[in-house]
Amino acid sequence: MGELAPDKILVIVIVAFLLFGAKRLPEFGASLGKGIREFKRSLSEPPEFDAPAGEAPSQPTAPRQMLPPPAPVTFWQPKRLPDRS
Repeated sequence: MGELAPDKILVIVIVAFLLFGAKRLPEFGASLGKGIREFKRSLSEPPEFDAPAGEAPSQPTAPRQMLPPPAPVTFWQPKRLPDRS
């Protein structure tokens, strides 16, 4: 596919400027930077949980009730052929 040379980057910037305008480009750049920072931070930090691993929850939770399975919906039923015996 090739590398991005400076002339290709310039063409991309000009097309983006024409499509979005001068006011919107800084907003896009800021949101892109925030997204990249959040992604890097999520990769480097361990996941956070509500309770530490060694502790049990303070109140036991009731088991969820299972709903009955839904009734089968048939949109088409085959016709029975008459017996020819």
